[in-house]
Amino acid sequence: MELEMEDDNLDKYSDKKKLLDRAPKPRKGGLRTIPLIIVNESLEKVASYGLMPNMIFYLTKDYHMDIASGSIILSLWGATSNALGIFGAFLSDSYLGRFRVIVLGSVFSFLGISLLWLTATIPYLKPPPCDQLKHNCYSPTSTQLSVLVSAFGLISIGAGCIRPCSMAFGADQLDNKENPNNERILQSFINWYYASTGFSAIIALTVIVFIQDHWGWQVGFAVPAILMVVSILVFLLGSSMYVRVKPSQSLFTGFVQVLVVAYRKRKISLPPNEYDGSLHQDVELEALSLSDDLRWLNKACITKDPERDLTPDGSPSNPWALCTVEQVNALKAFLRVIPMWSTGIIFLLSMGQLSFSMLQAKAMNRHITSNFEIPAGSFIVFMILTVMIWVGLYDRILVPLLAKHARLPHGLSPKVKIGIGLLLSCIGNVIGAMIESVRRQRAILEGAEMSAIWLIPQFTVLGLAEGLNPTGQLEFYYSQFPKSMSSIPMALFAMASAVSSLVGSILLKVLDGVTGKGGKESWLSSDLNKGHIDYYYCLIAFLGVLNFVYFLFCCRAYAYSKEDKNRVYDKIDGETDYRE
Repeated sequence: MELEMEDDNLDKYSDKKKLLDRAPKPRKGGLRTIPLIIVNESLEKVASYGLMPNMIFYLTKDYHMDIASGSIILSLWGATSNALGIFGAFLSDSYLGRFRVIVLGSVFSFLGISLLWLTATIPYLKPPPCDQLKHNCYSPTSTQLSVLVSAFGLISIGAGCIRPCSMAFGADQLDNKENPNNERILQSFINWYYASTGFSAIIALTVIVFIQDHWGWQVGFAVPAILMVVSILVFLLGSSMYVRVKPSQSLFTGFVQVLVVAYRKRKISLPPNEYDGSLHQDVELEALSLSDDLRWLNKACITKDPERDLTPDGSPSNPWALCTVEQVNALKAFLRVIPMWSTGIIFLLSMGQLSFSMLQAKAMNRHITSNFEIPAGSFIVFMILTVMIWVGLYDRILVPLLAKHARLPHGLSPKVKIGIGLLLSCIGNVIGAMIESVRRQRAILEGAEMSAIWLIPQFTVLGLAEGLNPTGQLEFYYSQFPKSMSSIPMALFAMASAVSSLVGSILLKVLDGVTGKGGKESWLSSDLNKGHIDYYYCLIAFLGVLNFVYFLFCCRAYAYSKEDKNRVYDKIDGETDYRE
């Protein structure tokens, strides 16, 4: 009897174990992880964006730098942050994976902001206040500058790790091909992601800037540091729920491989017929044909000895000795867009003069009422609001009207958007020069402060330019790239931002030296009334006009076929009734 009871218990245990084994394990990822990712990205943007508008005032007042030196440092800071975005994407794709890189970037951002807070808290980490009686100001020591630059560097590393990985990591959580609504969910995530980005920027440029203006740098830098702590904790809450895609070979590594292999095989003759079997195709993809341009790169995918060059499964035995047709075509597509990409450098340079706009606003009457004035660093909000309003109006109103009355089912073409954005950036700088000229004359001749409301037209025009040119650039890249290169457009845009910041810092250094030669007052004088920022705006506008002419020449270099147009909108427009 006891043996029968033991047997029954064993059977019940065995049945229960089978049921547990068959029970479906909870799927990782999904919508439950998206709020954690968006909160992490949003808080990082609030923290970092909140530091930037008023930073020129921190450098000029607390570190006793002139306007030119402070602007150069901020330009180099922006260049470093954008350039490290390429490094962050490479690191996540090839080695660490997106989760680890985002965590690493969040920690670096926190350390950088904390170090910046220490410079405002510990007196020995920045120069002593100026002696107002003797009109004597001490320059920062090499140690003080090193600490400041280290803080900027840590923040740049953090931004370079988080920003290129955050959206892709969110998309990883929603990539469920079994779900018929997967594409719509991804599109919804992208919309919410960009909405949170705009909202974060507005919070940073209003609340954080207001705190810095009214409670000082110690509180103004402490708040972003606290936000980064919250950002890290929120992101780590979902560590057990996240889908973590394993790193693989980076596309940029493939580009280098093609160049190396093509150089090694430079003495080999191209086959008369690409279909003779000598070109190596990716075994997992459909056979592709090589494009006719840049034919010297085609040698990278020529198979000299199949037994030696290929493994039994058909893949290259040494990727540095043989590439696929897809790799070669990808590099060609990348090289073809470089001329059009280069037009964005001067555009971003013209859009990056916000430090001078903040200085203008500081010297103007910003009072809304007798007791409240708009912080100088908050005027960028008008530009961001313009972008958000324009994007909504264009997508929901203008595109259907163009489809109905102008037979443009997809709205303005990418190149038209790029061109209009270039012209608007020139107009915005001309408006800025006119406003600064009037402000300067009134301040010198009448001793009166001009209302800062006059800056709003400049920010509105620049906001329209921002809403047109970058989207046109991205759409153009998508039209030229194969589907396997969908991550490259954002990387290219980040690189353009880095180059423009670097060019801007060099331009400021040269201009300050040339215009201040011989004891003359530099255009970029710390005293706006003695300098000529209006001349500087005119110079940027002139460079923008030259850039527009160069853009027109670039347009002639691209044969923009109907197939290209269909491809770009299939990739980025999503599902809308009037675009089918």
